[in-house]
Amino acid sequence: MAIAHFLTKTLAPLGLAALIAGCSASGEDVGVMRPELGDFRLCYNIVTTNDAVQGPLSREADVEVFADRIRDEIDRRFSRYEGDRLYHLALHLDAYVLAVPGIPLVASPRSALIVSANVWDDALGRPLNEEPQQFTVLESAGGSAIVGSGLTMSAEEQMTMLSQNAALRIETWLAEHPEWFTQPGDLPETRETTGPTAPAPTPAAAPTAPGTTAAAAGAETGATATCGRR
Repeated sequence: MAIAHFLTKTLAPLGLAALIAGCSASGEDVGVMRPELGDFRLCYNIVTTNDAVQGPLSREADVEVFADRIRDEIDRRFSRYEGDRLYHLALHLDAYVLAVPGIPLVASPRSALIVSANVWDDALGRPLNEEPQQFTVLESAGGSAIVGSGLTMSAEEQMTMLSQNAALRIETWLAEHPEWFTQPGDLPETRETTGPTAPAPTPAAAPTAPGTTAAAAGAETGATATCGRR
C-alpha cells in the first residue's frame, strides 16, 4: 500500500533522524480561539480506522483506542467554538508510529501520526474540501532533541500527544480557509453542482477498500441534525 511504502521510506530508522528538526508544535494547550473559523460549531466528530497501518519501529496500539483519543482531542479543541452554523469533521487514521525506546545520540525514533480529514457543511450537505486533506503529524519537540518519546512516554501518552497535535493541525488548516465559515447567507459555493445536493453518506458508507487512505466521507447532515460523536 502507498501508506506502508511511505512509512517504510520516511519513518525508517535513518529517516526518523531527519524528522527530528520537524517536530510538531504542541497541541496540549488549546490556545486562543481562531477568529477565521467564524460561525463554526462542531456537530459530528467521526474518526474511522479501517486499514490503518502500523509503521516500523512502533509499539503496538489499539487503533480504536487511538481513534477515541483523537475524538477526545477534537472535542476539546473545537467544542469551544459556539457559532450558529453546524459543521462535521470526518477523519481517518491512516497510519501511526509510536516510537520504541532508542539509544540517545545513536538512534532515537520519533512518533508520528498520519490522518486524512474532510470538513462538512451541514446546511449544504457536502464536504467543503475537494479531496481529503492528509496530514503527517509528528511528536512535540520536548525538552530534549536527543531523547525521543519512546524513552520518556508510554504508548498511551504518545497517542494523547499525537492526537493533541493532530487537532491543532486541523484547526490551523480550517483557519487557512475562512471562506468556509462565513455567515450562512454569505457562504459561497466552493464546488460546482448540477442539480439538487445528494444526501451525504452515513459513517457506515466510509471507504473500506484495502489501501484506502482517504478520510471517511460520512457525516449525517440536515438542519435538524442531532450532533454527537461517532
